[in-house]
Amino acid sequence: GTMATASGSLFAKVKHTGVKAKAFDAEGNEVEFDVRDDEEQSVKLDETVELLLAAGYFRARIKGLSPFDKVVGGMTWCLTASNVDVDVDLLFQENSTIKQKISLTEKIVSALKRMKCPHRLEPYQIQGLDFIHIYPVVQWLVKKAIETREETNMQIRNRALLEFKKHNKAPEEDTTGALRTIGGIKDAYKPRRQFRAPPSNQPLDSDTRVHTTLLEYGRRYGVSRQQPKSDANDKKAAVAKGLGAADGPDAAEMEEKRVRSLMNSMSETSAAGAISTSVLDSLVSSQQAAIAQLSSDYAAQAALLASADNERADGLAAHKRRLAALQKQIEQNTKKAEALDTEHSATAETLKAARAAARQIVARAKELAAEQEELDRLEGDESTRAIVLKLRTLVSLNESLKQQEAQFKATCKNEMATLQAKVAQLKGDGVEVVDIDAERAQAIKQQYEEDLKKLQKIRQLSARRAREMVVLQRKIDDVPSRAELTQYQKRFVELYEQVAAKHRETKQHFILYNTLCDVSRFMDKEQSLLNSVNDNFALAMSSSSHRDKFLEQLANIVAGVKANHDKIDDKLTSEKQQRDKLSDTYLQLVEVERQYYKTVKEHEAECNKNEALLKKKRDA
Repeated sequence: GTMATASGSLFAKVKHTGVKAKAFDAEGNEVEFDVRDDEEQSVKLDETVELLLAAGYFRARIKGLSPFDKVVGGMTWCLTASNVDVDVDLLFQENSTIKQKISLTEKIVSALKRMKCPHRLEPYQIQGLDFIHIYPVVQWLVKKAIETREETNMQIRNRALLEFKKHNKAPEEDTTGALRTIGGIKDAYKPRRQFRAPPSNQPLDSDTRVHTTLLEYGRRYGVSRQQPKSDANDKKAAVAKGLGAADGPDAAEMEEKRVRSLMNSMSETSAAGAISTSVLDSLVSSQQAAIAQLSSDYAAQAALLASADNERADGLAAHKRRLAALQKQIEQNTKKAEALDTEHSATAETLKAARAAARQIVARAKELAAEQEELDRLEGDESTRAIVLKLRTLVSLNESLKQQEAQFKATCKNEMATLQAKVAQLKGDGVEVVDIDAERAQAIKQQYEEDLKKLQKIRQLSARRAREMVVLQRKIDDVPSRAELTQYQKRFVELYEQVAAKHRETKQHFILYNTLCDVSRFMDKEQSLLNSVNDNFALAMSSSSHRDKFLEQLANIVAGVKANHDKIDDKLTSEKQQRDKLSDTYLQLVEVERQYYKTVKEHEAECNKNEALLKKKRDA
């Protein structure tokens, strides 16, 4: 029981707490930043991974990947799926180096700024796995990616429907098959004429015409049929009643005779609707006058159709002539369009060349402006101002010497041309040219050679000064500026913070592992002791001697447990003393750092005062 209490209290002391870390800015002011609890960070990490899985990034499910690879890979995937032109190369690969991770996080932050993300995120927060600030950004990116996916799906669906409707119809829009089926049913079940009554010159009453028509289509309603003898009387009575005749068998027999007489006078039609030859002869003989009249009408209509065909032929020829004229116009317009296309292509090439030249001029102007800004920056720096002024003087001297050399050469050429013209004129006039000024010419030549040697020396000196200028320029470029130093310092601080956070996390894991191992070892010992007590309890209670020996052993065990407990307390006390000593050392170092920043700030202020006083002295 004592061992269980001790082990439980030891395990209860192991927990993760938030720490307020301290740092100092460039002015020596103390800055605090909060390192979140591990439990809250782990909860946000789980929520971020679940959000990426719900969005479709299933690589976050792989257990072998680190949290950095899962989250940064998911953010890169969301940026790519958002289909937004951010002008950044987001190349993600797992297990990257620290340099690659820093570069990738900076690119991600730049892309988020271009996409106008409402949540602020810094590269060191991604590198330090600050999931409290990463989770809102991932949530916004997932929403953006899902919206882009829905828009893409809608565009693809609309495109597919458009292509389908160009060549096909939907089942609810296609009514041709239904109309064809309905027409087939109507044709199958429509009344069909089976008999045809001969024409009669005498008018028939309505009753006879009705029965004749019904008999032609196979209907015999109201007419008695051959029935079995059992109900013959009932059928005859029904027929007689339907015809409105008096009751009795005589009326039925009369009706039957009437139907037979009508049927005998009818002729049967063929399956294709043709009539018999006898009926046709009777029809022709009875309707001869009408046929003659129809024949004359047909001849007149044929004449009218022939004249209409002639007029149509004339119209067709005119239409062909108009079509040929239009075709000719089309060919002419096509040639004009081709000529205009050629002219447009030539103009486009000229415009393209002009734009390229303009771009080169603009680029050259930008380079000159950048060089001018660099020169102005060097002139503004007190350490290089004297060198720049000296270089400017040498450059102006070089330019003036070049200009004097060009003027001297031009003057010499003009004088030589004048003298050669005079010599040619004298030779043309037949005058013998005598070299009277030979000595003067020799002196001029000697002076020219001396001046040429001086010019060579001056050129060598100018080249040497130019090399010195290049060397000095390279030395100036090798010295980093204040902005570059600040950037390097910022990157080193971020890297140091990342390494320190990783080291702190690893150290916590080691401490937790060692603590849990100690707890496990103590619990195993407790379990073995309890099992030994349980096994020997029955034997110890059997006699008084065994009981005393058992109690003595239990007392020894309790003493050993208390000794271990005291030893662990002593170790805990020594660790606390070590922690307090390190805390005091840390506070001393913090004070030294604050004094350092304060001293640097005062030194900068004094340097500024010195520069101001030197400037006033030069101005005076």
